[in-house]
Order: sequence, then C-alpha cells, then structure tokens
Amino acid sequence: MTVKDVISHLEELAPLATAEDFDNVGLLVGQKQTKVTGVLVTLDTLEAVVDEAIKNKCNLIVSFHPIIFKGLKSLTGKNYVERTVLKAIKNDIAIYAIHTALDNSFIGVNAMMCEKLGLINRQILIPQTSSIKKLVTYVPISSADTVRMALFNAGAGSIGNYDNCSFNVEGVGTFNGNEDSNPVVGTKGNTHSEKEIQINVTYNKHIQHAILQALFSSHPYEEVAYEITTLENQNQNLGMGMVAEFKDAITEDEFLKTLKSTFNCGVVRHSSIIGTPIKKVAVLGGSGAFAIGAAKSKQADAYVTADLKYHDFYQAEDSILLADIGHYESEQFTKELLHSYITKKFTNFATVLSKTNTNPIKYL
Repeated sequence: MTVKDVISHLEELAPLATAEDFDNVGLLVGQKQTKVTGVLVTLDTLEAVVDEAIKNKCNLIVSFHPIIFKGLKSLTGKNYVERTVLKAIKNDIAIYAIHTALDNSFIGVNAMMCEKLGLINRQILIPQTSSIKKLVTYVPISSADTVRMALFNAGAGSIGNYDNCSFNVEGVGTFNGNEDSNPVVGTKGNTHSEKEIQINVTYNKHIQHAILQALFSSHPYEEVAYEITTLENQNQNLGMGMVAEFKDAITEDEFLKTLKSTFNCGVVRHSSIIGTPIKKVAVLGGSGAFAIGAAKSKQADAYVTADLKYHDFYQAEDSILLADIGHYESEQFTKELLHSYITKKFTNFATVLSKTNTNPIKYL
C-alpha cells in the first residue's frame, strides 16, 4: 500500500477540490509512491508529533492542519515549521493535510461537533456556491444510453437528493457520414447519417476529471462536442458550518455547561444570557466569526465556534447566544474521525491516533 493509495481514499471522504482557495491541503512532504509502513493521525504536525511517528514506525502523518501554510523561503530550522519539516524529511516521513476540505464535508469537522452534542436534523450552515458543473454533449441516439450510463457511473447526475438525473433535447442535429468522411469529426466506424440527441448532466466539480474520462471513453465520436458551465446553485451537501437541533430544548445555562463538559474546555467565552431556550444550534469548528450572520439568519438559538474577538460578541444583539469554546477544543474530535476512517479502509498496516496534545493554549 502506497501513500497515493491512502490519499485516494482520504479524498473520497474530503476531495481536495472542495477546500477553500486560501488553504494549503494535500501531500506537503514526501512522495506518493512511497510504501506505507504505518499512519499517524493528528490535529497538528509538530516536532513532537514527528517524533511520535518515528517511535511508532509510521512513515505517513495525516494531519488536519497544514504545517506549511504561508510558504517556505528557506529550510534552516529557524522556527518550529522549518524544524518540523526538516525532521520529517530526514526521517522519510510524508505529511498529508486535509484541513478545509474536511471542514466543508457534510460528514466532517462540524458533523463531529454535532454528533458529540447529540444534535439531529443537520444542515450546512453556509453552502458552497459554484461547486456544481453542468455538462452538455451531443450523442447519436443509438449511443445515448451507453454514454448516459457511463456518466452516471462516474458520478454525474447525483446532486443532493437527486440520483442519475439528466435531460435530453432530441433532434438537435444530424451527422452526415459517408465512406470518405474524416473519422476525427464523425462516428468511429460509422458511415451512416444519424440523428443526434443532446444530453445534459450536472456533477460536483471535484469529479470533473472522471466525468470527462467517462465521456471520451463511451462516446462514439473521435472528436467529442461538449460544453461545461458553472452553476450558481448552493450545494446543500457541501460548505462551512452546520445547523442542527437538540431533540428537546434546554436552558442556556445547561447548554453552556454541556459545551464545557463535552469539549473539555478550560473556559467557555459567551455573549449575554438572554433567557431563550436552546434548541437550534449552529456550529463551526475553528475560527468562525465570519459566520455569525449566517447563524442568525438561520434563526439559531446559539452559535458555537472559536476565536471570537471582543467586538464579535456585540453581534449577538440579544438575538443569539454566541459561545467560543476554543480553536483546538472545537476541532479536537477530527482526528478520531480520520483515524476511524483510515482504520476501516486499511487493515494491512497500523493506524495510530496521536497522543500528543498540540493545543498551544493553556488555562490557569
């Protein structure tokens, strides 16, 4: 089993194409063809984590946060980032980071927060836009079913609650073939005139390569006519944060105590108590001040996130309870998710859950 094999399965869970543009995800250190001896799963990759990987004979670290984020101009060991990367390289240890690709997954970071709190009826808080593509192609009627099925098998037509959806426009043109026609622009081996049909399918942007491969391999023409456009629809299964509900409403005091015990917080920073029962809750792991407006627009009773600044709390405006549980605390269960996922996929090498506490913040 190689690093590439592990990455392929991780990208089924959280495709890198769904990560935010500012992020640095994927294989950051190492080579894809390296044979894996063991995997260490961590929230952050630090020197101590690399030491832990060495101790456990793991030559691949799967990390939530990327150790290389702003870029490196040198590798001299002058800071913790360079020292970590140097140690990994010296010991032939690969590092893979998944970060906002998992943030945006419907079963990722925020789903784990909901699960730990016992929240149900989950929905994406800020659905991604421009993540759905539309393919339009032209196919001889006799080949339409073959091409359509190939596209479906590659993942086209499966958006939200819809499966294998496409629509056709019949009679959009006719291919006039003859024995002297150029096979590059005609059907493969076809010397007949045949009416074409237009096939339209939608798909998630991260599978575009597979969609085009399916189109080219199944289409009878050697030169395939097609068009791809980006749709502005909101993707209800992809995006930042999550909104869900308790089965039964609880008081604000009970809610804050639940947060403190569930996430083992040193402290919970929160806005003013307003006397509203807490039933609908918005969550966003990591720095989530940007989503306060979204939580309010979804009419959440409370919003749980991290890294709120002084003035962010004013945005509560006595209409929502804002709770900052800490960055590490909000994302801590992510490595459990990754460890469980990799363990189920691979049984021929050890998958180790890191025991290193990488939280840089301590509480008195």
